[in-house]
Parts: sequence; C-alpha cells; structure tokens
Amino acid sequence: MEFLKRAILRIASTPDARLSELPRLHRRLLLPILSSASALYRLSLLLRRCRRLLLSPHRLPVPVISVGNVTWGGNGKTPMVELIARFFDECGVAPLVLTRGYAGGDEAKMLKRHLQDTSAIIGIGANRAATAASLLNKHGYTDACRVLCMEDHTLPHKFGPHSDNGKVGVVILDDGMQHWSLLRNVEIVMVNSMMPWGNSHLIPRGPLREPLSALGRADILVIHHADLVSDMQLKIIESTVLYICATLPMFFSRLVPSHLFGVKNPHSRFPLTMLNNSAVLCVSGIGFPYAFFHAVRELGPLHVGRLDFLDHHPFKASDIQLIREKAAKLAADYNKETVVVVTEKDYDRNPHILGEIDDINVLVLCSSLQIMPLEGKSEDDFRMKLKELLIRTKSAP
Repeated sequence: MEFLKRAILRIASTPDARLSELPRLHRRLLLPILSSASALYRLSLLLRRCRRLLLSPHRLPVPVISVGNVTWGGNGKTPMVELIARFFDECGVAPLVLTRGYAGGDEAKMLKRHLQDTSAIIGIGANRAATAASLLNKHGYTDACRVLCMEDHTLPHKFGPHSDNGKVGVVILDDGMQHWSLLRNVEIVMVNSMMPWGNSHLIPRGPLREPLSALGRADILVIHHADLVSDMQLKIIESTVLYICATLPMFFSRLVPSHLFGVKNPHSRFPLTMLNNSAVLCVSGIGFPYAFFHAVRELGPLHVGRLDFLDHHPFKASDIQLIREKAAKLAADYNKETVVVVTEKDYDRNPHILGEIDDINVLVLCSSLQIMPLEGKSEDDFRMKLKELLIRTKSAP
C-alpha cells in the first residue's frame, strides 16, 4: 500500500510531457487504471453538482467563510483558518471553526492548542451542518456584520471589545471548498505555489479535486509558500488564475516559524536558535514536506536530514526505530548529538508514541501563517477585503 501511494504521488506530480521518465510499471499498469478512475471521479463530480442544483444548501444564521483548495494537501488551509479566527476574535466576534477531524484529527487538535487563548469554538464532525446547528444552539449566535460595520475601516488593527458573551458570530469551514451542503458567504481558496496544479489531472490520476474552472467560485485566492518560489513562478500562477477569473483578488502567504517545544511537554517553549550548529533530522508525515525542511534549514543547523512519510501517517514502533537509526547515523557522521524535529500536525497525531522516545531529543516546530506584503497587498488589505465581502453579502438581497 505504501508503494502504491508513493507511485500515485509521483504520477500526480509528473506533467504529461515527461511521462516517459516514469518507471515502466507506472506507465503500463498504473496510468490506465488511474485515468479510468479519474473519469469516474469526474462523473461523480457532475452528479454532485446536479444534486446541488436540486437540493438547496443549508443556510446558517451567521456568515460562513470557507477555506479550501482545488488540490490535495500542503496548501496552508489550517494555518489560514487560524489567522482568520484570530482576526474575528480581535474584532470581538467569537468564531466557530468546523473541521472534519480527518485521519486522527491532527488539524483539529492543532487548532485547539493554537486558539485556546481566544473565543474560538472548535466543532469536529463529518456532518458540519449538524455540528454547526448543535454548537449554535449551545452557545447562541449574534450578527457579526453589525460588529464589523462598527469598526473604523481605516484602522484595521484597532478593534474594540464587542463580544456578545461568547455567542458565535461567524463560522469558518476548514477544508470547505468541496463541502457543498453549507451555503457560504466567502470562499477563500489556497494554492501551493510550489506545486499549484500538479499534472492538471483530476484525482487519482492527478491532484485536482475539481477542474481549475472551479476557481471561478472563489472570492479570494491566496498563493501559499510564495517565499519559496521565483517571481516568474508567481506570475505564471497569477496568469492561470486571471484567465479563469479576471477580477479575483489575490494575496500571498508564507509560514513563519515562531518557537519549538518538547514532545513531552507541549507547554514548554524553546527559541529557534536552539538548533544553531546542530545536526537535525526533519521527520514529517504531511502533504508537502519540502516547506518544513526548508524552514528548519533556514534556522542555522549544521546539517539537516529528512525522513518523509505519507500525509497523515500514524507513527508505529517500526517508524520510531527507523527514526532512531537515521538520527544515530547523523550523529556519527557529524560528531554532533542529533535533534529530531517534527511538525505540529505530526505531534498532534502521534503525541504518545513520540513522547515515549527517551534516548533522542525530539522537538516540535511551531509556525504561523503570514500574509506577505507583495504587489502592494498587505495583511491589513486582506482583513479589509474579508470584512468588505462579509458586509456586502450580508446586505445583498
């Protein structure tokens, strides 16, 4: 199964013009099967759209913001959800974050840790309409747009205390673009600048969850990991997007490391300089591990090694043994004690087994999403656009 998943990932990242570079087994056996499966997937999308036209989506009594993507993993959806939740918390509006809790619920656990000092409420469940109804009934709800209209639009950072006793004012859908059962006011689409569309085929032949024409539903598009690619690559992505939707507002984002903590004590806090001149082994099971590896490498260690698992991979005893072996080899090669660094998602998915490692120093890298000031667009502009869209949709008939 591991071989098959890695083979599918390789095919999905290989353009049609370079298919000859794939192993013969991939070309002769897997490609025809995956192409047929993609055709069936396209048909299922068509049927879902027809169902969507026949059955009206559920409307919540508060504004809904969806954060999603048109491709699989590594697009920065969950960090963006956190940024938006903090924005509304600063406004005095309690946000309700709805997440599926997929594959061990690592995203939900990370959001709970990051947002525990805010008014945010985390709702977990595949049926998001039912989850939302239950939590809105429990906590009550209020008109977030009334609060936003009271804010000084020229001072996007200076918000007053408008809290309505913890009543929910806005719902944020984590990974919500393909969740069509809930009506949304704002659709935010995240794009991974390092692999925006893969080979441009639908899953499983490629990474696309929907055809690129689905970008036409977006109200805001955010190009993530914009600090890791050239200006030319950004321009190519922008050109593709603007061809589909000429007026779509675009912003740029990156992940910024803040600190480290130990796997045995998530309340500990260590400076990033702790990795200076050390040998580091990056261990991850996430959608796009290169960004994590790059972030650690930029912190100044003597050497950085990699051990990549598949996205949402649950660590087993055999994996821990492999980590030990890789760490020991690094220590021997560089005559330095090796520090193992994992992502927050990997920690939240595997806290117990990672906490049982006593012979290696295992740390967790914490990061947050930042809107980059590119092309005259800043984080303040992003907030203002979000407020503008919410107020406009609220006032629309």
